[in-house]
Amino acid sequence: MQTRRQYFVYHMTNKWNRVLHTGVTSDLRRRVEQHQSTLGGGFSAKYGLKKLVYYEVYGDPVFAIAREKQIKGGSRKAKVELVGSANPRWRDLVEDL
Repeated sequence: MQTRRQYFVYHMTNKWNRVLHTGVTSDLRRRVEQHQSTLGGGFSAKYGLKKLVYYEVYGDPVFAIAREKQIKGGSRKAKVELVGSANPRWRDLVEDL
């Protein structure tokens, strides 16, 4: 039996919930670990993005990428509302993976 691949659109933030990063990946656990590692510097290391606060699951990479672009094209207010509607306390969802 073939396992269907999943694709994730996600938001990472810092401990103060001030910076939001939106991304897409086929391996959410590995991608979160990469954000948390701070190795290699980059945006996540600079802003301390270690907390997964939102994600959506898709079966088709085209839809996942389109959704990522839609979210990235929206306002910060819309992103904050999206996270708040699914995760009102902005808790770290990494424990749920």
